[in-house]
Amino acid sequence: MTAETETILVTGAAGQIGSELVPALRAIFGQEKVIATDLVQPKTENLRLGPFEQLDVTQRSQLEAIIKKYRIKKIYHLAAILSATGENNPQKAWEVNISGLFNILEAARQLDVKQVFCPSSIAVFGPLTPRVNTPQDTILSPTTMYGVTKVAGEHLADYYVKKFNLDVRGCRFPGIISHEALPGGGTTDYAVAIFYEAVIYKRYTCFLRPETRLPMMYMPDCLKSIINLMEADFSRLKHHSNFNVTAMSFSAAELAAEIKKHLPDFEITYQPDFRQAIADSWPESIDDSAAREEWGWQPDYDLTRMTSDMFRVLQEKKARGNLFYPG
Repeated sequence: MTAETETILVTGAAGQIGSELVPALRAIFGQEKVIATDLVQPKTENLRLGPFEQLDVTQRSQLEAIIKKYRIKKIYHLAAILSATGENNPQKAWEVNISGLFNILEAARQLDVKQVFCPSSIAVFGPLTPRVNTPQDTILSPTTMYGVTKVAGEHLADYYVKKFNLDVRGCRFPGIISHEALPGGGTTDYAVAIFYEAVIYKRYTCFLRPETRLPMMYMPDCLKSIINLMEADFSRLKHHSNFNVTAMSFSAAELAAEIKKHLPDFEITYQPDFRQAIADSWPESIDDSAAREEWGWQPDYDLTRMTSDMFRVLQEKKARGNLFYPG
């Protein structure tokens, strides 16, 4: 690859995925070749090690100025309002998730950006969708504004592939579990909060019922899926913006039981709230065979391995005195 084609823009870089994708991309392409952007200034040292620009993706002029300044050739568009937060402000969710994506695609089309990654979500599914082993090509019937925007975003991205020959790719992510970014307003974020509160307080109050089963993925697998998809041969792809990907499925009670293997005195209680209805509309498990066939997707982490790694990292942070959690 030439230096020019390696110049990368990441929006939403301070979020859950972005805060770890940026360092991963910089390790591959170099610190100065990955431009991190977000509405807020970065709090992590990793994002401050390379170029950072403040950006509101709903402002086209800001976006285009940054693309021109750095001669961007590849965009990872992660800026979004997530599920639970989006239900509290659906108008803002539409503005950021759809107007922001439209600005990204239009800027990419007009300014010779070669490739765009835009994640989708299991939120595109709904009560009319098969909940077990949810197929790649199936009924999309979202019940949240976040899900509505992700369905619209998939169709918009595929339109740009077909109409303008713009290389847009994306994965329908399940819940993402990470030890770096704090919970960010998603319904599946209980699976992140539970680890922090287990390590800090040895107890957790879950906003979902114990039997609620959802597909999940550990952050290293999430990063692997993004990088592998973007490196895949375009000619092999039959799908583009909507690949099902997953690594594991478990219930809240099963996760709690796995945590108790590491922390026997851990206690969990259940107080379902409005997020239960969101979770009930989503799949229990995902069929990601299309991703496996078209670009060789294969996860590395299951529930046992993920839990062990989360505890190792969080306990090391606690021992060093730098385990921050505002909950």
